[in-house]
Amino acid sequence: MEEKEDDTKISIADPIQDHQETTFSFDFRTEFLQDENKTPFFKPRSRRRRRDTCVIFAFVIIHLVVFLITMAVNDCGYNSHGDCAFKALGRMSFQPLLENPFLGPSASALDKMGAIRRTLLAEHQTWRLFMCPLLHAGVFHFMINLLCIIFIGIYLEKEFGSIRTGIIYMLSAFSGTLVTAIFVRDSPAVCSSGPLFGLLGATVSALTRNWKFYTNKVAALLTLFFVAGFNLMLGLLPYMDNYSSIGSMISGFLLGLVLFYTPQLRQVAQKKISLCEYGVKSSFNWKQKLDRPVLRSASLILFSLLFVGLLVAVLLGINISHYCRWCRYIDCIPYKRWSCNDLTSSCETMGSDKELTLTCMGNGNFRVFPFTNISQERTQDLCTLICS
Repeated sequence: MEEKEDDTKISIADPIQDHQETTFSFDFRTEFLQDENKTPFFKPRSRRRRRDTCVIFAFVIIHLVVFLITMAVNDCGYNSHGDCAFKALGRMSFQPLLENPFLGPSASALDKMGAIRRTLLAEHQTWRLFMCPLLHAGVFHFMINLLCIIFIGIYLEKEFGSIRTGIIYMLSAFSGTLVTAIFVRDSPAVCSSGPLFGLLGATVSALTRNWKFYTNKVAALLTLFFVAGFNLMLGLLPYMDNYSSIGSMISGFLLGLVLFYTPQLRQVAQKKISLCEYGVKSSFNWKQKLDRPVLRSASLILFSLLFVGLLVAVLLGINISHYCRWCRYIDCIPYKRWSCNDLTSSCETMGSDKELTLTCMGNGNFRVFPFTNISQERTQDLCTLICS
């Protein structure tokens, strides 16, 4: 009888001990899952195949095709009478560095392809708003911009999907172009850095929103700001545009808050180990359901107001640079070879059988060229160089 009583006591104590162990196991697993799901930023959680990241590569191919067409239209060997860099490239050779510091086409070629200029927008050439984000100032700009787009864009496409990344790419690029249209001076500007800054803004929103789910967030944030700062410095040179970069980054940040989800939630939902884990998942979802609609709705409203306001301002022909004199220095740094002010370049032309002399009416500078057959657009390019 005594042994039976002892057995009874043991059987009563065991359920209590099991309950305590189960509670401890739940707390440990909750903490373990949170630590386990932390990953370095720029290391996608989803393992998508290469063909599932085709949106960024499609945009890269479009940029490449447009750049090759631009260089073919430029035709430096013919239009500049051989005064080109890398003459061995023939029709695809570049304008001299003194004319284009990025090794690219002339100003008149960019105008033909769709660069934004104040006087051309005044003529209601709205098609330029769609072509400008596809144009590059030169081969240096082309290589740096696309390498950054590939680095940032492929990560976003693997992590958040092609549709979301493509929407942010296009909407932020067009928003940046609208910002350029209300600030641009009377000189050609290309906006192909806008899509890159849109992706950068979206990446910053994804990082800050999911800050606790990554391990190297400070290093990632410094990397993003370095890429942005370096490209903004390049934007101070001729033809590149910083207005579109700033506008696209703000738009990309807001769109990222609207479209990008939290990767941690999806990762936890895929692991179905025990009943305890389902309790952890529902707790995270409950908190997120209270917060996500408010954040997304506010970001969507802000982006919509920004987009509509910019569109109306462009359609009304508003020129903010006319009221903000210092704004030009966001996009340009004064240098002896170019000016940050709008210059009305006018030159006196004197020609003979073999030579052409252009004299700037503004500063008296002149230059003699060993040819006479030159187009009016190319004459204006040379006149601008002499007068600047």
